[in-house]
Order: sequence, then C-alpha cells, then structure tokens
Amino acid sequence: MLTVLIDYDSGNLHSAEKAFQRMARETGAGAVLVSSRPEDVARADRVVLPGDGAFPACRRALMQDRAALHQALVEAVEVRARPFLGICVGMQLMARTGHEYEATPGLGWIDGEVHRIDPADPRLKVPHMGWNDVTVERAHPVLDGIGTGAHFYFVHSYQMVVDAGSDERLAAVDYGGPVTAVVARGTCVGTQFHPEKSQADGLRLIANFLRWRP
Repeated sequence: MLTVLIDYDSGNLHSAEKAFQRMARETGAGAVLVSSRPEDVARADRVVLPGDGAFPACRRALMQDRAALHQALVEAVEVRARPFLGICVGMQLMARTGHEYEATPGLGWIDGEVHRIDPADPRLKVPHMGWNDVTVERAHPVLDGIGTGAHFYFVHSYQMVVDAGSDERLAAVDYGGPVTAVVARGTCVGTQFHPEKSQADGLRLIANFLRWRP
C-alpha cells in the first residue's frame, strides 16, 4: 500500500512525512512518499494534501501551476475513491469557495465556504495559534479513540463554515464561537489542525486514517 503526500510547494512537509512514516510502520500501512509527480498520485492507495499559506495562492499552485497533478488528484478521489486527507489549507481547499482576499473556487468536496475567523471575544487574537481542545460532534473512523477534549495544534486565520443542515462537520473547537476542526464526506476527510504536530492525539488520527477502509 502507498500513501502519497502531495508536494505543491505549499509548506514544509518534513514533519508530516516523518509522522506518516512512523505511523505507517506501526500500523503496517506500507510506504509513504512525498511527491509532486502526477503518476505517483495516480498509483497511490491514499492521498494527503497538506497546505500552509493563503487559500488563493495554494489553489493556484495546485490547480493552475500544476494542472496535471490536480487532475491526478481529482481522478484518485472522485473516480477511484481513494481515501483522502486534507490538512490545514489542504482541508480548506475541499470547500466550495474560499473568501481570503477574493472569492476563489475550491475543490467542492465539502458543502461549505472558507471565511476569516471572527471571535465573539475581542481579546482573542487572529490567527488562532496554539493548542486547543476539540468537541467531537459526529463519530467517524478517523476519530476512533479521539473524544471531546482531545488536544490539537492549530495555526490559521480562516476557517471552513459548513452549510447549515450539513452533517459534514465532525468536530469543532471553541475560539470565541465554534470553529470547524474536522470535516468529512465519503472517502474524504479534512483537519484544520496539524495532526503531525499534535503529539499523541495527532498520531492516533494519522494511524486511524492509514487503517481506514471507506
């Protein structure tokens, strides 16, 4: 089995690569590869899309500058139904539209839009940075053994606002109001936090993803 972490020049992948390699060894999940090659994504059994930076820049780097890589990702997820994990801006790109600087189309895999965090408490600064506890709202295999109060590392100024009535938000975090922490639909899951930087709870989520059989 092969898990591919997509490299599209959007953030440092070193810590993610090490965390996924460690948990792949512990779960017997096969090889982990960081790659920008469409052919590697095409043969992947699981795909991970990290992301740091602004939504429009990440979208452009993936969907315009690397059109063949984007097409390989879409075919892997939408046609072959490979399990997919989006991390931070990689999760935000799963939304229908992002509103950072300008309205920018996303992948459209989650019914929601990305907006700037607007805490009700003016003492709370943006970006939301550091450790925070999640509230689990819906069970899912990637959250096996992870309950309300689990601790994860966040660093972001924008969040995905899931459509009213949708059941695609799995978990939220309180930052002057509920902020989306985990989303899922079908074979796709996304985390606003960085599981690779979140110690035991983050490693558990990575292991769950590597074992997941949608």
